[in-house]
Amino acid sequence: MSKKIFTEREMEFLISNPYVQSVSPKGIIYTEEFKRIFITEYDKGKLPREIFQECGFDVSLIGAKRVRSSSERWRKAYAEHGVLGLQDARKTSLGRPRKKELTLEEKNARLEAQIRLLQAENELLKKIRLAERRFGESK
Repeated sequence: MSKKIFTEREMEFLISNPYVQSVSPKGIIYTEEFKRIFITEYDKGKLPREIFQECGFDVSLIGAKRVRSSSERWRKAYAEHGVLGLQDARKTSLGRPRKKELTLEEKNARLEAQIRLLQAENELLKKIRLAERRFGESK
């Protein structure tokens, strides 16, 4: 993240841009539309700085480093996941994935919970099939 801190006036200027979803003193959240435009224009051969300027951003205000890092991040996400990679994952993400190994007790508890869930699903399917058969006979 850039070390540049935006002033209130700069944040007001940035938020007035239709391609900005939100602004905080430390960062900018761009719209998905802008990210798609960026990728399209970049693929046509335009430089990141040009694309930002054409979309109404003051690169000297945002900072060249922020433009460069955003460009790299979006291009990498697009290459790996396509258009879905450009979506804001903060809305749907459950957080950072676990890196620690689970103990045998934790693994066992998870498996037992999974078994109970599958058993409940099977019971529900049995009830649905039974209800469908009864409904079919009553016609």
